[in-house]
Amino acid sequence: MSYKSSASTAVSAPGKVLLTGGYLVLDRNYTGTVIALDARIHVVVEQLRKGHRRDLSSGSDYIENGSTESDKDNEDSIIVRSPQFVDAVWEYAIQRCENGGGIKVVQKNDGRGNPFVQTSLNYALTYISYVADSKDFGSLSITILADNDYYSETAFSRASKHPAGEFVNFGVPLHEAHKTGLGSSAALVTALVSALVIHRTMQPDDIGAARDKLHNLAQAAHCSAQGKVGSGFDVAAAVYGSCIYRRFSPSILESIGDAGSPAFEERLFKVVEDADPEHPWDTECLDFGMTLPQGMQMVLCDVECGSQTPSMVKKVLEWRKQNNQEADLIWNALQSNNERLCLELKQLSQNPERGFDDVRSLIQHSRNHLRSMTSKSEVPIEPKVQTELLDAISEVDGVVGGVVPGAGGYDALAVLIRDEAEVIDRLNNLFETWESKVEDDFGGKIGNVRLLGVRHGSVGLENESLPQYHAWL
Repeated sequence: MSYKSSASTAVSAPGKVLLTGGYLVLDRNYTGTVIALDARIHVVVEQLRKGHRRDLSSGSDYIENGSTESDKDNEDSIIVRSPQFVDAVWEYAIQRCENGGGIKVVQKNDGRGNPFVQTSLNYALTYISYVADSKDFGSLSITILADNDYYSETAFSRASKHPAGEFVNFGVPLHEAHKTGLGSSAALVTALVSALVIHRTMQPDDIGAARDKLHNLAQAAHCSAQGKVGSGFDVAAAVYGSCIYRRFSPSILESIGDAGSPAFEERLFKVVEDADPEHPWDTECLDFGMTLPQGMQMVLCDVECGSQTPSMVKKVLEWRKQNNQEADLIWNALQSNNERLCLELKQLSQNPERGFDDVRSLIQHSRNHLRSMTSKSEVPIEPKVQTELLDAISEVDGVVGGVVPGAGGYDALAVLIRDEAEVIDRLNNLFETWESKVEDDFGGKIGNVRLLGVRHGSVGLENESLPQYHAWL
């Protein structure tokens, strides 16, 4: 027997491009220019009635034989589905830890775990139980949907007929899908913890007033899920939108400790509410009105590869630690160049007649510094196959310049172009026959190159209406 959920909440959060400030944003002395994208991760939370279960294969609800509303042994559980991928279903039991350790979820079904989902649940439910002073969550069904550009096309998705703008079924397990590097994990964690908090503790219209708390909670959960590395710029973009970002002091999140440890819920509450006088939040997210100048657009080029950002970050930080003076010269040169680029884009927004030559020159300077960092740190920030492709792209008439954004590697390229259809056509023509002719210095291989449909945007966390997800719920 199926039924309609008694309550549902839907939110979405955007991906990002760190146009300037890769690696610099790990240090509070430096900043990064973060562009929010119009590609978003969507999360729908549905409240299941007592006695109802959700079939893991079909997603439909049914009443268990013999169940009644008064069943005391009816265990609260959470089912999370990512239906665009094969077997991407996780069922969790809710456990309440002793000594103020908060809430921890334990995966009940077989298969691969998802640390970003599981950690988000631990943190969000712990915070909710503390502020609501209630341990009763009921059973929840959570559906996660990703706009199509977060992942490279698969043979299955290419063959699928789907109207433009609809969510694609990728037809492969999640671990086999190639990410394009748009910040899916940060957008997922932000949307998931926000959807849960809004669903259980507030009205959807309160999202604006609660944005800082949702940011703090998402930062804590995301940092823990990815091994306590990273600056948090991707979460900031997911919450606030495009900004100039200066990271928070690492000691803020270090003060929380591990989920489930004694008094974890109180420490997490203090950090989320910014109520710890010893560790106040000092993030800077300056909304500098980051809309690209009239006549300019940003496009992203997927290279069907992908990089492991945390491992790259660790290697670069180790190199910097051992070569502090040399690294600081590059860091300071990049920061100065990045500030000039940001200022030039802002001035162009006010006076488009200036032309894009200075932007092109500043992007080239930035790439020079990043290649120097690549060589010295022996980390593939701009590896040779990406240099080859960026150089070719930069020669296309109408292209202002491109970079491997963020931590670099083999993620999608960010390219600034004149906002003209002819430039898109020229790029597509280049990619149709593109084959790399260089031997990469780190063994990377670029597959099919294609333009993604994603463009720059500036809106962060948003409420969503449910009808658009009907086919997937």
